[in-house]
Amino acid sequence: MRSTRDRIRHALLFEVIGLALIIPLGTALFGLHTSEMGVIGVGSAIAATVWNYVYNLGFDRAMQRFLGHTRKSLPLRLGHAVLFEAGLLVILLPPIAWYLGIGLVQAFVMDIAIALFYVAYAFVFNLGYDRAFPLKSWGEVAAQPSR
Repeated sequence: MRSTRDRIRHALLFEVIGLALIIPLGTALFGLHTSEMGVIGVGSAIAATVWNYVYNLGFDRAMQRFLGHTRKSLPLRLGHAVLFEAGLLVILLPPIAWYLGIGLVQAFVMDIAIALFYVAYAFVFNLGYDRAFPLKSWGEVAAQPSR
């Protein structure tokens, strides 16, 4: 399982790279001022960083308990990314609607577009992160014969 230090590095790298991508993309896509998208991006990044830590810790503990390891297969990684974004969508919808002074439906459409971006981004980022910072125990799991 990943250490707290590794989880913090993961969350910070994920959010910094994500902000560098989403602020200009969101500004262009939604016709917002860069400052508005920046507030949404930074506020969302703070919420997502906390959610990232809590969600991944819980997900890894569940994997450890039910599977005996934390190595994620491709289908499990896809499910992991979708569930993460669904939880974040519920967390972010009301503050985005309030900040922009828009209805929940309009905020939902905006949040879905951002979530779709982040599902793809999370999948690619986490795949790359796991390759860049593999756990030693994964080599042991991979070396064990299948049952």
